Amino acid sequence: MKQFFKFVFASFIGFLLTIVIIILILVAYIASSGNNKSTEVDSDSVLHIQFTKDIPERTPSNPFSGLGFLGLDEDRDIGLNDILANIKKAKTDDNIKGIFLDESDMMSGQATVEEVRNALIDFKKSGKFIIAYSEVYTQQFYYLASVADKIYINPKGIFEFKGFSSQITFLKGAMDKLGIEAQIIKVGTYKSAVEPYFLTKMSDANRLQVTSYLGSMYDHFLTGISLSRGINKDTLFNYANQLRIQFPEDALKYKLVDGLKYKDEILDELRQRTGIEAKKDIHSVEINEYNQNDGTSDDDNDKKGSKNKVAIVYASGEINGGDGDDNSIGSERISEALRKVRLDDKVKAVVLRVNSPGGSSLASDVIWREVMLTKKAKPVIVSMGDYAASGGYYISCAADSIIAEPNTITGSIGIFAILPNLQKLFNDKLGITFDGVTTGKYADLGDISRPLSPDERAILQNQVNRGYDEFTKAVATGRHKTQKYIDSIGQGRVWTGAQAVKIGLVDRLGNINDAIASAAKMAKLKHYKIDAYPDQKSKLNKVGSLLNSEIKMRTIKSELGENYIYYQQIKSVTQMMRTPQARLPYEIQIK
Repeated sequence: MKQFFKFVFASFIGFLLTIVIIILILVAYIASSGNNKSTEVDSDSVLHIQFTKDIPERTPSNPFSGLGFLGLDEDRDIGLNDILANIKKAKTDDNIKGIFLDESDMMSGQATVEEVRNALIDFKKSGKFIIAYSEVYTQQFYYLASVADKIYINPKGIFEFKGFSSQITFLKGAMDKLGIEAQIIKVGTYKSAVEPYFLTKMSDANRLQVTSYLGSMYDHFLTGISLSRGINKDTLFNYANQLRIQFPEDALKYKLVDGLKYKDEILDELRQRTGIEAKKDIHSVEINEYNQNDGTSDDDNDKKGSKNKVAIVYASGEINGGDGDDNSIGSERISEALRKVRLDDKVKAVVLRVNSPGGSSLASDVIWREVMLTKKAKPVIVSMGDYAASGGYYISCAADSIIAEPNTITGSIGIFAILPNLQKLFNDKLGITFDGVTTGKYADLGDISRPLSPDERAILQNQVNRGYDEFTKAVATGRHKTQKYIDSIGQGRVWTGAQAVKIGLVDRLGNINDAIASAAKMAKLKHYKIDAYPDQKSKLNKVGSLLNSEIKMRTIKSELGENYIYYQQIKSVTQMMRTPQARLPYEIQIK
């Protein structure tokens, strides 16, 4: 009886706690609904910018913003859309005297950093200052900081300037030990996404393409720093090649920074530049709060209250079937968004913002179809982010025009499929055998407990070949090229945005604002509003996943750091084994 009452009491307490949590969530949501108070910006303020996490395309919808409830508001994310808008706003805000670019990890891709960097360059046209400071300068953050008027490093800090590298993790050895064979069916000499599963080192073709696009990105990196710092590009190459910069004093000696200072000295300089008395607090506003400072639109093109719209459809993440979410592309959700803007008479032009390494070839084709239909109704411009490769390029190729950053990763026009053969694992390692009955020769095609027969491999190869033919035909039609030419630059080969312009896969270099301006021009709009699609999924609608999957993902990212990419790679293997893939390998990571 005693145990019975203990059990009942424990269940009752658990029930009460659940009710309390639900009530707190509802209270937080109700409070946040009215939590639109403006962040007050004092005169002589500094806009404080610090990036410690990956930058998403859009600021996530978070009803708990500003409440710090259950840690859901901790380290609030800010999207690239708001970062660019806030820097643009600060340019003409009389209360903002300058920008303090504080030490940052800059975990985002090269093209995202490029967009922020260009926004800072534009900000400097106002005559306002930018000061950069860090204890540790990664190459990514230094590239961003190189546009600052003054760059400072801690006297005992770390300055990284050594060139780019890209490394691939090969799994074949581990798979051999486990008795797993990756049966590869692919089209494309350069389609390297499958290499880690059947090779132990890079193929010659893959080494050629990686050398090519890595060299293109590094050249752009050096060119940007050269222009900002007034140092010859070849000189910068030699600094890195000979590892001349080993200590902060070296960075100062070779004019990559302007001084060695501690944080208190930086704060003193900010006081002087903003006219704040010594020992007084500096007036500053965080960039993720600045967009709340007045609640008004920053759209210069909508001063006359036009009803016309330019729609931005965000397609970010892996491409798969279904709904997806704000960090992955679900063919159903993106297709629905494209249909919505196509049928909306107020939407006069569409910008498709693509930041994707690809994924399911079928899901990519579903989205491509909607892009084709939308283009028949109104102008469609593609703006490419860090990646728009393989399936990401597939959904882009039908647009009227494609705009990319010089360091966007794109192309990778190819198809592959992976089917595991686990016979040795089951039989030799685990002692498991299988037997069964079929009603036809190919009834058990795809069974992972045995190897493919030559006939079965031929069938799957034919399916992949057909997918590649359809892919290259779609690109040829969209880019007004012959299919033969697309095949010659396809074959799964990866290109940078700068290279893609030269071979006709991209029309010109530029950022998302250039794409918006181009779309408006094609639609002959002078005044318009900008609407974003698809609707973001509120964190209130996914509290369960927030408290489980999102927190788990953040924990894994925090614990693994740069090694998170290997976790992604292993996790993606199961997805690759379901359907033919138009996908870029996860391993493309520039260090």
